[in-house]
Amino acid sequence: MHILLERSGRDMVRATWVPVAAGTSGESDGARSEELRADALAAFVRECEAREERPRWVWDDTRAWYPALLAAGVRVERCVDLRLCHAILRGSTLTAATPLATAPAGEWDAVAEPEAEAAPAHTALFELDAPEPQPAGGRRSVPDEFAAQEAAVAASTDPRRLRLLLAAESAGALIGVELQHAGLPYRADRHDELLTELLGPRPAYGRPAVLEALVHDIRERLDSPDLNPDSPPDLLRALQRAGVMATSTRSWELRQLQHPVIDPLLRYKKLSRLLTANGWTWLDAWVRDGRFRPDYVPGGVVTGRWATRGGGALQLPKQVRGAVVADPGWKLVVADAAQLEPRILTGLAGDQAMAAAGRGKDLYEGIVASGAVEERAQAKVAMLGAMYGATTGESGRLMPRLSRAFPRAVRLVEEAARAGERGEKVTSRLGRSSPRPGGSWAATQAAAAGPESTEADERRARSQARDWGRFTRNFVVQASAAEWALCWMAELRNRLTALAPGEPLTASPHLVYFLHDEVIVHTPEALADEVASAVRASAEQAGRLLFGVFPVEFPVTAVVADSYAEAK
Repeated sequence: MHILLERSGRDMVRATWVPVAAGTSGESDGARSEELRADALAAFVRECEAREERPRWVWDDTRAWYPALLAAGVRVERCVDLRLCHAILRGSTLTAATPLATAPAGEWDAVAEPEAEAAPAHTALFELDAPEPQPAGGRRSVPDEFAAQEAAVAASTDPRRLRLLLAAESAGALIGVELQHAGLPYRADRHDELLTELLGPRPAYGRPAVLEALVHDIRERLDSPDLNPDSPPDLLRALQRAGVMATSTRSWELRQLQHPVIDPLLRYKKLSRLLTANGWTWLDAWVRDGRFRPDYVPGGVVTGRWATRGGGALQLPKQVRGAVVADPGWKLVVADAAQLEPRILTGLAGDQAMAAAGRGKDLYEGIVASGAVEERAQAKVAMLGAMYGATTGESGRLMPRLSRAFPRAVRLVEEAARAGERGEKVTSRLGRSSPRPGGSWAATQAAAAGPESTEADERRARSQARDWGRFTRNFVVQASAAEWALCWMAELRNRLTALAPGEPLTASPHLVYFLHDEVIVHTPEALADEVASAVRASAEQAGRLLFGVFPVEFPVTAVVADSYAEAK
């Protein structure tokens, strides 16, 4: 049973029951509606969850409905997040011929911008096709949008794949809200201790003592008494005056240079970054009542990866992980998937040789054992080169050997790259498709193909085509990995609920952190071993959901610990 929710007035909500068999119309036989006051919604949902046959709630945006329900102590088992599902169906190659995909852009296409920390790298290089302005007439209602989405899935070229993706994406929306509601157990006093150990005591103003001492050292070594090391132009000029032939102040370049200032400068940059991103100001803003509650944005990146709207949860540095501490009587189960993206590529390509290389062991060690390369580090470099399009250096040298050993895997990413170079879309395992490059990209390609094109036009076009090909090469892998992670978490969420049926979210084992291929569960100590088993079993199930019986393995380590730092 689907139960559709939408606002019907300032303080009113309309609930519409739609049997699953009703198909694509919210007005089909068996559908009924009821008006209720908004302040009665939590009690209504609680009652339906208890008596209905596993209702699936359908609403415009989980982030708009679910927080208030959780605050009232009501958990939802399943939902359809129409906003997230709309974005997938509008762009998927599987639904390209449907009315939903071909209609002019409207209000359902509006997407809030995630925090810049997680923006896809390619958006800095390319213009994406922008939605058209919203036409007059307002937004399609929730029942009409749900009917349009159901029709699009039914008319798609692979409804099974899409239904799994939409269910996983919607489950991710529920999990994102639950993560913020529960919060990551966090010791503010321990965070302060860690910062003090690294930076010195918290100053009333200005830099902490350790950073101030490093600034003094840097100025002396560069003979620049007024230097502000936080200004890249000033720092670069000071380095060049001192005979350091740097072309930028990026840490990776500075590490290649020899000069007495390099070590203190690199240390300053690292500690300064910690102070800016996760210092005392961050602590004051984001940690309350022993919990860190970041605002997750499921599907916030075009590949389906998550973003955040603040707090930097996707970049929690090692220096402060010791502040993530389980409550008394509880444990953290910290889990991560080993070599997730290479294993996803194995399944996507159906590469039996690569599946065998990773069966029961470290995949990179298995690549070495296959004879493709001599060392584990080479295997890692070669695989990253294949997935991210590195054609020079060590990656470029090893690529022919990787291609001979695992031709199906390499062929898949090469074909994705060629499609991107032609400006075509590529599609993930379950049906999320890449965007097309925007108008400026197409104009550059057209100029290079014109009768009056110059060598400069052609070089520019080739460079842009290769860059977009690198994006699509990785998109198919990264987007499919994001789908695996969603299936992993959705299955784990169900298993955690089953370990303590009927208990409130924060009184039972529950997810408290997610980062691409890593999760943390906060659990009563007595259930910790069962949670660790559930984590591993959920990973196996996610692999089966995506790749069926194909023998690619997704090993997950699950460590029971008192703090995040102990587990990592």
